[in-house]
Amino acid sequence: MLKKHIYFICAFFILTLAVIPVLTRAETLHNIDSQARNELWLNTGFYSYHFQRDQGLDDHNWGVGLEYRYSSVNSVTAGRFHNSDLQMSDYVAWFWQPYAWGPLRLGGLLGAIDGYPKATNGAWFPMLLPVASLEYQRVGINLTIIPSFQDRLHGSISIQFKFKLYE
Repeated sequence: MLKKHIYFICAFFILTLAVIPVLTRAETLHNIDSQARNELWLNTGFYSYHFQRDQGLDDHNWGVGLEYRYSSVNSVTAGRFHNSDLQMSDYVAWFWQPYAWGPLRLGGLLGAIDGYPKATNGAWFPMLLPVASLEYQRVGINLTIIPSFQDRLHGSISIQFKFKLYE
């Protein structure tokens, strides 16, 4: 059981080591000035720690995607991954992260996703989620909280690793 959650434990540990020292320097939440960017990131799927631990959901949601950051506060993303219901999901989204707290970018995403048979019989449906991102040189993570919705969508804390291809 511990082996199944090793990625979540490692990611949480790395995030804690990276963020806590910076945030304890009396950093305050502030707006990020919007500036043009030209960055392309390769995104992995997700590791999802599900709130409903007794339902046999797949926490290892492997996949691939691209994220294009066209400004310091905006990016677009698209990808495909193996979801928690053992189906393939496609997603498209727009990230808006106008706030920072130390190295963390904070905001949300607006997009659409498919592949969840209990949600809409696998068809596309909209998503609006909070997102925090931590980036350092050529590596980063996106962290989001997905709420549970009845028995149709299983809530989780999800981590996505990313690697900068160019800027």
